[in-house]
Amino acid sequence: MWAYLFKRLLLMIPTLFGVLLLTFVVIQFVPGGPVDQYLAEARAGLGAGTEGGGSAYRGAQGVDPQRLEQIKALYGFDKPPHERFWQMLRQFARFDLGQSFFQNKPVAQLIWEKLPVSMSLGLWTFVISYAVAVPLGVAKAVRAGSRFDVVTSLIILVAYAIPGFVLGVALLVVFGGQLQWFPLRGLVSDHWAELSWPARIVDYLWHITLPVLSMVLGSFAVTAMLTKNAFLEEIRKQYVLVARAKGLSERQVLWKHVLRNAMIPIVTGFPAAFIGAFFTGSLLIETLFSLDGLGLLSYESVIRRDYPVVMGTLFLFTLIGLVTKLVSDLCYVWVDPRVKFD
Repeated sequence: MWAYLFKRLLLMIPTLFGVLLLTFVVIQFVPGGPVDQYLAEARAGLGAGTEGGGSAYRGAQGVDPQRLEQIKALYGFDKPPHERFWQMLRQFARFDLGQSFFQNKPVAQLIWEKLPVSMSLGLWTFVISYAVAVPLGVAKAVRAGSRFDVVTSLIILVAYAIPGFVLGVALLVVFGGQLQWFPLRGLVSDHWAELSWPARIVDYLWHITLPVLSMVLGSFAVTAMLTKNAFLEEIRKQYVLVARAKGLSERQVLWKHVLRNAMIPIVTGFPAAFIGAFFTGSLLIETLFSLDGLGLLSYESVIRRDYPVVMGTLFLFTLIGLVTKLVSDLCYVWVDPRVKFD
């Protein structure tokens, strides 16, 4: 097992290097880089400043070569691509994610500032999904083929087929606009800091209800059906018949014998789902409910060609994903000791 673990850790290095290299090469050919973005914003600002009259500043028509070289040096584009790539790798080796071009903040600080929003959405979605999906899957397996099984399967498939942002729009229109039961934007109220702690908790739950409902209704479908199929497969095995023949109650058979074997595919995906709850941002849900999270940060950094944010978040999330995948594989041994990596 230790040899397998060491081998997997070594394989992370070329995988991470390949992801960063491929992304870095792609962005070299994307038009409208940071320098162009800066010049476009400068021209737009200067043009707006001269609309009312007066002489137009020459920056509205162009930038002299010396100034252009200074801007390129500011963003590090005065160096060839291979030098910039190796410099980026040296920074990442020190876990320095770099500095944002347009927000003048370290990338790590930006991620830390946006994390509470995405973490709130992700954790609530994760907890509610598993809390509903696993018992529902077990109930469907025990009542396989019954009316309950058919009706819940239909509901699950319909919920899974509806995109989260479409459901979010419907919830906003009905419960936020017409009935006005829930707020339309934000994670907390503007006067949240002035409230007492019980009132803060209520205010936070009041704001997070609609975004979480938009994400959770379709997210538990896969887990519920996977739990049902795993239980059905285990229930048909010989050891279940033996346990019933010994006189064990149906509850003991299901929760003591079947559960451990049936939960292997569920538990092995648990680490990825749990870690993903911290770092997964939903762009459409965050935009719809005016939540400033990681999804919106990633989208804006791509649109504005803020490459340090793009590459820094890519490095961090890829590294976390590789480690989480390794932990998920190790969970197979923890859940089922019969699994051997050799």
